[in-house]
Amino acid sequence: MNTTIQRTVAQHPLFEHLQDRQMERLLQLATYKKFSRNEPVFMPCEPSDNVYILLEGSIKLGAISVEGREVIKHILYPTALFGEMGLVGEEMRHDFAIALERENAVLAIPTADFRRFVHTDYVLTIKIMNAIGSRLRTAEHKLESMVFKDARSRIIEFLKETASKRGRRVGLETLIRNHLTQQDIADLTGTSRQTVTTVLNELRSNNRIYFNRSKILIRDLATL
Repeated sequence: MNTTIQRTVAQHPLFEHLQDRQMERLLQLATYKKFSRNEPVFMPCEPSDNVYILLEGSIKLGAISVEGREVIKHILYPTALFGEMGLVGEEMRHDFAIALERENAVLAIPTADFRRFVHTDYVLTIKIMNAIGSRLRTAEHKLESMVFKDARSRIIEFLKETASKRGRRVGLETLIRNHLTQQDIADLTGTSRQTVTTVLNELRSNNRIYFNRSKILIRDLATL
């Protein structure tokens, strides 16, 4: 496995405490995989037989409702750990994970092997528990937002959160490289595509943002 991948994994918040021998063993367990845009990493009802580390690109993680509607729970970016529910008893996937960008790369580690690896390291066990807890808190916050905030507020909150996590400052403006469709944003915010289009166009007409298929530029994040 090349040194760039090793360096990326070594800098991951979960693994930065590992000794060289532990890191070498972890990488021996892993398989490097690449995915194209819209290609699934896994789908519901498949075995939860791998844990993944996202190295490049972005992944949408979500579920499909009984009506067949896609519900996006999270957008994941490099260094994210996902597919980890197999570590806590999930045998078959409930969620899907689909690649969003032209090039996406992950490390896949067999769940059983990773579980044994985690059990040898108390610090790693605690970090993974905290990571799962953080993901659950994010889901709870999203549920509260859907209950207590209107559609426009949820869409603006999504823009602010994405800018704070993934945005790049350009003077007073904040640039977000966007790989989401307006339907994706609707699914993330519990709104409709038409509502997303209306809100984005309103913000653009008021010169609060500029957007096209590949980017969103927020004029002033503090006043959005």
